[in-house]
Amino acid sequence: MRGTLVFDLDGTLAETAPDIMASLNHFLILEGLEPLPLSEARNLVGAGAKALIERGFRAAGRPLSPEKLETIFQALLAHYLEHVAELSFLYPSVESALKALEAREFRLAICTNKPEPHARALVEQLGILPMFAAVAGRETYAFCKPDPRHLTETILTAGGDAGRAIMIGDSRTDVDTARAANIPVIGVSFGYTDTPMAALKPDRLIQHFDELVDAVLALSR
Repeated sequence: MRGTLVFDLDGTLAETAPDIMASLNHFLILEGLEPLPLSEARNLVGAGAKALIERGFRAAGRPLSPEKLETIFQALLAHYLEHVAELSFLYPSVESALKALEAREFRLAICTNKPEPHARALVEQLGILPMFAAVAGRETYAFCKPDPRHLTETILTAGGDAGRAIMIGDSRTDVDTARAANIPVIGVSFGYTDTPMAALKPDRLIQHFDELVDAVLALSR
C-alpha cells in the first residue's frame, strides 16, 4: 500500500444537507414552527447535530432550553438514521476517484464527527462502504475532531501509518485536525464551511473530485 487517505464525509464525499435539513424540519414542524429552506443549510450544518438543532430553532425564532435540546437531539438522531440517504448523494466523480486511488494501492478511510452508525448507514446506502478500511465516527474513540487523535486512530484502525497519510476535508475542523496531527490536508471548495477553504490554506485545494488523484499524487512524492 502507498499510504492512507482519510476523508471527512458530510460536505466532502457527499451532499448530505437535504436529509439533515429534512430531519430538522420534521422537528420544527412538530413544535409548530415553520420549516427552514435548504438555502439555510450552509449556516446550520457542519458542527454536529446539537449545534444544528440549537441553530435551527434559534433561526426559527424559538431558542431551546438545555433539557428540550437534549430531548430533540435524541429523537432527531433516531429519525435521521431512518432517513439518512433518501435525498443525499455523492458529489460528481467521487466513486471514480476512489476507484482510481484504490487501483494505485492507496488505503481509504473515513473520519467524521457524524455518529458512526449514521456514517456507516449513509456510505452503505450510497454504495461505497466496501471501499473503506475504516469508518470512524464521533463516538468511535474517546475523542473527535479537531482532536488529532481522532485522525491518527482512524489511520491505525485502517491498518495505515500516520507518516504516510493525507486528510481530505471541507472545513476548518478538518484542516486544524490534520495540522495538529502533522498530516498533509487536501481541501475541497464545495463543502460546509463558514470560512472559504482557500482562506484556510490547505496543502492542496480542489474544486472537483476529478482533481483529487493528481493532488494526492503530488503530496505523496
